[in-house]
Amino acid sequence: MLRQLLSSTATRRVLLPRATATRFVSSNQNGLDKTEFATPPEIIDYEDPSHLPLPQYPARPDEPLQARKQRLLYQSRKRGMLENDLLLSTFVAKYLKDFNAEQTALYDDLINGVSNDWDIFYWATETKPTPPEYDTEIMKLLKEHVKNAERVQRIRQPDL
Repeated sequence: MLRQLLSSTATRRVLLPRATATRFVSSNQNGLDKTEFATPPEIIDYEDPSHLPLPQYPARPDEPLQARKQRLLYQSRKRGMLENDLLLSTFVAKYLKDFNAEQTALYDDLINGVSNDWDIFYWATETKPTPPEYDTEIMKLLKEHVKNAERVQRIRQPDL
């Protein structure tokens, strides 16, 4: 019975995702087939449910600047998604030591004020527009860093 249900056309339409990856088959010089997957043409972004409160990051007004920079260094390396770990850890290794107190506070608000790390990634890669409250000098610097005009390899996090 379950096999009949799963093999019916109507059920397949319901169970299969709408945005399936497009497959391209190309042959390389050895004559072997190589299957590649294309990225979807648009990003599906769901609104946050209004009944769930967003967590508020605790303000730390008396935190010394050096301690704040050390905390941000750690938080930039441990984001929970590899893409942001690589982008933010290399960004911090390059720029954080030269930030003043105001710039450090802006960076702190950027990485800790946003509830979804994918938002930071999409804004930095300019896939989605940056909201005005996060479109600061630090975000502009991060966007330039992500463009990687120097063509630096960023396949691992910098050493501490």
